[in-house]
Amino acid sequence: MAAYTLEARLALAITIAEEAGRMICEARQEQSFSQRLKSGVELVTDVDVAVDKLISQRLDEHFPGEARLSEELSPERALHMPAEQLWVIDPIDGTVNFAQGLRHVAVSIGWVEQGVGKIGVVHAPFLGETFSAAQGLGAFCNRRVIKPSGAESLESALVGTGFPYQKEARKGLLPRLEAVLTHCQDIRRNGAAALDLCDVACGRLDAYYETVSPWDFVAGWVIAREAGAQVGRLVDVPEDISEDLYPEQLLVTTPKIYEAMASLLKEADRA
Repeated sequence: MAAYTLEARLALAITIAEEAGRMICEARQEQSFSQRLKSGVELVTDVDVAVDKLISQRLDEHFPGEARLSEELSPERALHMPAEQLWVIDPIDGTVNFAQGLRHVAVSIGWVEQGVGKIGVVHAPFLGETFSAAQGLGAFCNRRVIKPSGAESLESALVGTGFPYQKEARKGLLPRLEAVLTHCQDIRRNGAAALDLCDVACGRLDAYYETVSPWDFVAGWVIAREAGAQVGRLVDVPEDISEDLYPEQLLVTTPKIYEAMASLLKEADRA
């Protein structure tokens, strides 16, 4: 197997994500896909599965033998994978948006080496944007350097979040929503975690918090961190799980408001 530099890996990941994006656009244009509920609550389409297979095939061509963690093919392997090199893939982040004809849809491809996120690509085919980053090389949108906003207070902060599919789990999030709506500028719920992270990375959002799955956040996490955002969590990470794979209680903000945002959300939990 050829030895790839980070730059080469990143370039290939971008090419693969954009090819997947073209497949997604064609599928929506043809409107020929079927839908079903996974575990009774989570929407999945046959396009999710087809795009996942395309990405897996392309990764096999260039990186044979490297492990993959994908929402559609192996979600049960989520957190404790011992692989030295791991691709983390969400073929369609924002499946409900895709099925409904909304534009916040993304292909998310991340690469983790020995537990550390090294590469992130988030391609939004209906928005015409490709976010990308590699460790130590900065973060970009359509090849232009991006950075977080300069927000310095919660009062001016526009905050992104999301909600779980399970309706019974949503009630416990209401105190946080009330706190954010009371103390921050406003809140946005766009339906694609990978793009929320990228929106913090490029300054469109000032903060983002949510519990997701590894494939939802790994690529966007790398992009946000490389752009200069502060990434962290509202809970401790278990010792046996990589910090760059643990998906619970994420908090990503422009640096100057991180501590204030963390305090606001933790206080809301205690209320």
